[in-house]
Amino acid sequence: MTICFFGSSSFSVPSLYALRDKITLVVTKKAKPKGRGYTVDDNEVKKTALSLGLIVLEIDSFKDEEANKIEMYEFDLIVTVSFGLIIPEKILKMPKLAPINVHPSLLPKYRGPSPIQATILNGDKETGITIIKMVKKMDAGNILFQEKVEIRDDDDAISLGERLSRRAAEILKDFVDVIEKEGIKEGIVQDERLATYTKMVTKEEAKIDWTKSSYEIVNMVRAYAGWPVAYTYLDGKLLKIHKARVYNLTTSENPGKIVLVTRDGILCATGDGVVLINEVQLENRRKMSAYDFANGVKGIVGKTLT
Repeated sequence: MTICFFGSSSFSVPSLYALRDKITLVVTKKAKPKGRGYTVDDNEVKKTALSLGLIVLEIDSFKDEEANKIEMYEFDLIVTVSFGLIIPEKILKMPKLAPINVHPSLLPKYRGPSPIQATILNGDKETGITIIKMVKKMDAGNILFQEKVEIRDDDDAISLGERLSRRAAEILKDFVDVIEKEGIKEGIVQDERLATYTKMVTKEEAKIDWTKSSYEIVNMVRAYAGWPVAYTYLDGKLLKIHKARVYNLTTSENPGKIVLVTRDGILCATGDGVVLINEVQLENRRKMSAYDFANGVKGIVGKTLT
C-alpha cells in the first residue's frame, strides 16, 4: 500500500505519523510569514515528515510548478487530513484505489473549514470523525466510516481538536489496513437535505457582544480558543478572554459591566446573567489569571467591557 498524504495543520500530524510506513509523498501548504519580523516557520506537517525521512512538496496552490511534481508519483491511496486547499479532480483520479478524506464532524453536518469551532459555538454535545471518498464537491463524498465523539463541558477548540486528531489517527491506521486486505467499499451516500456548512473563521467574529446570553458568550470563548481568541475592550485596549464560564448569579447591571472581582476571576454582566472570566490577556501583555489582572487595574469594578 502506497499513500500520498495531504495535510497542513497540527491536526494532521498524528495521522501522518500513524501512516508513515506507507506514505511515499507528503503535500502541504507553504508556510506564511508571521510575527513582527515576518519570519517563516515550517508547519508541523513538514517538520514531522522530514524527521521521518519522507518526501515533502510545499505549495501555495495547485497552479504552482511544484504541484506538477505530484503527477510524477504513483500511489494506491490519497489520504487528506486538514489540508486547506481544494484538490483538483485530475489529482483525485490519480490513486489506484481512491482518494479519502478525514473530517472532524458527523457529516453531512458541518462541512467546510471550521467544524470544530461550529460544533462548540452551537453548544452540541457530540461530534465525530467521518472518513469519506473524496469527490469534486467539498466534503460531499460517500461515507466510508463514522464514529461519534462526546463533547465535554470543559472542552474548547484546542482540547477537542487534540482529542479528535488523536482518534482520527487511530481510526485511519486500522482503516487503511482493512483497505489493504479487503479493498475499498462504495460507502453510504450523504443526505444532502441534512448538509450544513461552516466558513473560514475571522478575527472579527471573535469580538464579544455582551448583550448575548452567558451561554453564547462562553461558547464563543471555548470555540475560539487558540485562534483567533474571543476579545473585548477595556478602557479602549483590546483584552483577550482565554477562559470563562457561566456563573450562577443574576444582576440588573447593563451587559458588559464588571460587577465583582473574586479569586476565581472577573464577574461581568451579560444579556441574561453573569459570566465568570478566568483568564485574560491585555494587548501586548502575557496571558494571566483574571484575578491577577484585575488587581492591577484601579477601579475595575464598575467599568464596562465593550
